[in-house]
Amino acid sequence: MSPSDNDQDSMPSDYEIAQSTEMVPIWDFLEPWDLDSSDLQYSGEYKAKIEHHAVERLRDDAADRAQNLVLVTGMTPTPLGEGKTVTTVGLGQTLDHLGKEAVIAIREPSLGPIFGVKGGAAGGGYSQVLPMEDINLHFTGDLHALTSAHNLIAAMLDAKISQGSELEIDVNDVEWPRALDMNDRVLRETVVGLGGKTGGTPREDGFLLTAASELMAVLCLASDLGDLKERIARIIVAYDDEGDPVTVDDIEATGPVTMLLRDAIKPNIVQTIEGTPAFVHGGPFANIAHGTNSLIADKAAFGMGDYLVTEAGFGSDLGAEKFMNIVCRFGEMTPNVLVLVASVRALKYHGLDMWPTDYDAIAEAGVDAIERGFENLDKHVQNLQQFGVPVVVAVNRFPNDTDEEIQTVLDHCRDDIGVKAAESTVFADGGEGGVDLAENIIEEVETNDPDDFAFLYEDDASIKEKIETVATEMYGADGVTYTGTASEDIERMEELGFAEYPVCLSKTFHSLSDDSSKKGAPTDWSLEVREVYPSAGAGFLVALTGDVLTMPGLPADPAAADMDIDAEGNISGLF
Repeated sequence: MSPSDNDQDSMPSDYEIAQSTEMVPIWDFLEPWDLDSSDLQYSGEYKAKIEHHAVERLRDDAADRAQNLVLVTGMTPTPLGEGKTVTTVGLGQTLDHLGKEAVIAIREPSLGPIFGVKGGAAGGGYSQVLPMEDINLHFTGDLHALTSAHNLIAAMLDAKISQGSELEIDVNDVEWPRALDMNDRVLRETVVGLGGKTGGTPREDGFLLTAASELMAVLCLASDLGDLKERIARIIVAYDDEGDPVTVDDIEATGPVTMLLRDAIKPNIVQTIEGTPAFVHGGPFANIAHGTNSLIADKAAFGMGDYLVTEAGFGSDLGAEKFMNIVCRFGEMTPNVLVLVASVRALKYHGLDMWPTDYDAIAEAGVDAIERGFENLDKHVQNLQQFGVPVVVAVNRFPNDTDEEIQTVLDHCRDDIGVKAAESTVFADGGEGGVDLAENIIEEVETNDPDDFAFLYEDDASIKEKIETVATEMYGADGVTYTGTASEDIERMEELGFAEYPVCLSKTFHSLSDDSSKKGAPTDWSLEVREVYPSAGAGFLVALTGDVLTMPGLPADPAAADMDIDAEGNISGLF
């Protein structure tokens, strides 16, 4: 049983909670959904991948279910995060607790953030997915497969360059860097091909985090193995001397790359502490890509439950916007309700307008700082309401939050901006801590009209119109300034036939603006777009703004420094 006083400081660690939980062997756990050994690819006793034929069967089963989709997003977070994954997992457990058949779908953690700032990413407390240490450390090897597949493309591309080929690749117009699933700032910009004739052709190169690879986005948007192969084939890796694109298919890498991802595309399924099914599959970043788990997992989940609870990365301006405008387009689905996670900590963070973050000052601040921070929360609510989907605010309670602080947030949501809101204590109380939240969500789902959903922009809008719509409507910018090669890039995209692609804006998650130091809801500013390039396999255009990093670095005091393992294999410091 979980503690009732919500005192997280007095609770066992996430690892201790996970270790004390009696899990059900995955073959027994999945039996009620008619999934047996012929449908599953086991990875130990508590993890499995669902085979392709079983995914197709679940998709067919989904036609007989309600298919209620709950998307969890958040306000602009502090660097520590405000609990979207905890809320997602806890809410799934709560819906089960209330007699609704629920399934959870979340992203796989990247080792970079795990060892950097945030630590683990499998939920926490009594709302986590299990086995949590496996999920956070290698899991079923999907990210390693993606890393290898990404770097196979890079190696085959450089072989074409250095060995000479009819492709006439412009060595100064190579678009495919290397990838690594670890934060390593010194690899952001590199020079390759040194060492004479046997070392290849010298050129500038670099690394990005595997989660930022287009292959990750492709995997998470593909409908099946055949679609995955078609998407991989059309990825643009370079341009030739005439300015024409060179694709993965052109360098003859489509087959072997797809082969490396044969198992990675199969969705992983595990269980939560309270026994709710959880898909954990894929992990694209929400700044450089669309920031949510795989469509394959979503479609399979609809065949197992009447409610699917999933999350989108970062705040509504990034993950949720991309979910609505990209994922919903490709997946032909729409959320029934949007859950916006807020916290007293994040509201004070914006009310104090601090950069860098001073957590002691946040803890000492009073209700007046919360009230000043409402402008950020309100902007996120307005962002989500533009899609025609009801919004419910989940106030994720932390141990030092006072009743007065929590009530201040609830009153503002209910009385001042007119949205449903509920306190959430799912970290400390598991499913029981989300009952008020879930009841509000159920009410909205049952009264929501799916026909009210609307994209932010139409397919036939121009590329600049799409970018400017996101900038003004979601970020609050006055307009867009195109610098660097952005305008020329857009002309090139139009010439290549990509004008109808949705746009994926890469922006800092620390602010609604493109300046990470600006808190609250900045006004009187212009979004700077410096480059636009195609993710042709994924099917969207990426617009780079500000100084977004695709290869983060470790902080001076990384989370990894506090992690350890003893002679018996017991892990400490991961959570």
